[in-house]
Amino acid sequence: MKRNIVIAAVTAAALIGGGTATALAVTGGDGGGPTARHADARLSDQEVRDDEARDDDSGRDDDPRPSATEVTAPQAIAAALEHTPGTAVSAELDDEDDTGEVTWQVDVLSGGDARHSVRVDPHSGRVLGAQAEREDDTAQLRAALKGTSVTAAEAAKAVAGKGTVTSVDLDEEGRTTSWELETRASGGAEQDWHVDPHTGKVTADRADDSNDPDDD
Repeated sequence: MKRNIVIAAVTAAALIGGGTATALAVTGGDGGGPTARHADARLSDQEVRDDEARDDDSGRDDDPRPSATEVTAPQAIAAALEHTPGTAVSAELDDEDDTGEVTWQVDVLSGGDARHSVRVDPHSGRVLGAQAEREDDTAQLRAALKGTSVTAAEAAKAVAGKGTVTSVDLDEEGRTTSWELETRASGGAEQDWHVDPHTGKVTADRADDSNDPDDD
């Protein structure tokens, strides 16, 4: 009597669970000993997607700092002034709140002695909030701005070709008032600049070149 015994349960498990399994079919009869046949079950579509997702995650950059170029300094200033009308006296990419979150911090002089710090999202340009500030130099800044024609945003645009502008600030403490700006090159090198608030003339801060051997 010919007997065909197939372990169907193994094959079914392979098809249900995904992965690769071996189904053993034992055949008795004329030819003597049992023979083994292999049935390979394919990975399910979901498992393939999971494997691809794991591969994608392996190369992901975990650096929490966003790109500084997504919203430029002039764009951040424009967003801040739309939310809080006035005169921008500084803008800086700030990550000093110990949360790892980087935002544009734009200081705006509004009516009277009012001064506000406006936070702008560096990805979308959306204003995240604003709060009133009390600073001793508010009146001094107002006095320094009298008669000037170059705004903080215009100063940032003037040096945009030098690198990514990461900060712009009105310096009224020196012999002459100027906009001070910092740029970061694609290689990470930083450079400070001065922009004349009357003429828009750009000059490099030579103090940054003090270690340059060509200066000797």
